[in-house]
Amino acid sequence: MPLSTKKTLAATGAALLAGSLLLTAPAQATPGNAHCGDEAGNNNNAFVNHAQLTKKLNKIEQTTGGTVDVEVIGQSNQGRDIFSARVGHGDTVILVESQIHGNENHGTEALLNLLPQWGGNTPAAKALRENVTIVAVPRLNVDGGENDTRQNAMSWDEVVADFPQLADAEPAWNYRDSVPGFDTNRDFNPDLDYVPAPEDFPGTSASTGWYLTPESQSVRDLYAGLEDEFGTVDYFVDLHNQWNCYVVEGTGEHTPLSISGKFIADPSEFGDWPKFDYDASRRANVAVYDALQGRGNSDFGDLTLYPQDTNLPGTALGSFALRGSATVLFETSSQTQYDGSKGNGKLTKQIEIGLGGLVDSVADDSISSIDPEDYQAIPNRAYPED
Repeated sequence: MPLSTKKTLAATGAALLAGSLLLTAPAQATPGNAHCGDEAGNNNNAFVNHAQLTKKLNKIEQTTGGTVDVEVIGQSNQGRDIFSARVGHGDTVILVESQIHGNENHGTEALLNLLPQWGGNTPAAKALRENVTIVAVPRLNVDGGENDTRQNAMSWDEVVADFPQLADAEPAWNYRDSVPGFDTNRDFNPDLDYVPAPEDFPGTSASTGWYLTPESQSVRDLYAGLEDEFGTVDYFVDLHNQWNCYVVEGTGEHTPLSISGKFIADPSEFGDWPKFDYDASRRANVAVYDALQGRGNSDFGDLTLYPQDTNLPGTALGSFALRGSATVLFETSSQTQYDGSKGNGKLTKQIEIGLGGLVDSVADDSISSIDPEDYQAIPNRAYPED
């Protein structure tokens, strides 16, 4: 397959920033059932808590002499700070968001490793900063992260207190009263000025969201500020986790990562969005795919496409794609409830390699030479056979 043998500049740059050599040995196949032995217990202690995250981000800012600029962009419903970290001063902006679901931690750990590299004194890091501006939100759902829940921490009554016009509205479809909290990744709208209207509730997964939560509002405001500064937020990357037992369609090998650039079936369904650019999203995903190929005796190369029959305008990816961002979804195969602390280092490293490869390919503009049709050759994600 052409994709699996391609040696792109993006892959080379990712290896340099990750401090590893790019190997060309074939990946070692991993049986599809190898990672399905769930371990009982809570895995949250294997990752940084909010206090540790705060300390690490402050240390990164200090040790890079402010080259990585850490800011508070909002507060959660329970009063925790939501941070951004910015590095670089290039004309192309890459916005990276992690842990919008509180039990999906590996992207946060990867960003804590990548930020000091991007802010370092190496020639590669200095050259990168000349060409791109990276803005990262290392943990968006800080309450969910602390509570080890997918949802944030917010009741419907608290929403009504913020938006009295919703007093007689049915709670949003993505609200879970038992937590209580919201799947914040369904609370986005391509109209950054949208005001919640009672007739739009409860909504569905195929409808736009509302910006009810402080998490989505914080990212909206950050995104709007970057639009004001750059005109367009060129790339938006969302770091998630998925079930740990998916396999590569056709081979049955375990897939440690699924990616995607498709979240909108028909952009015209949601109005006039002239900057929507699916080809740019496809090229960005191929850059991630290429960066993870040929990584020695590992299954890094066995990544797959997340299901492509999606239409999710209420996600950050869907809403920002409509506004013109090239979008990349990372779905790392594990969550805190699935398999203890098994494989945390490897799962974090694959995000570093894939995201680093994307950033490098944008910085050196090798991404412009990628054929977007290569995206269609990435294998599909599948369920393991019984």
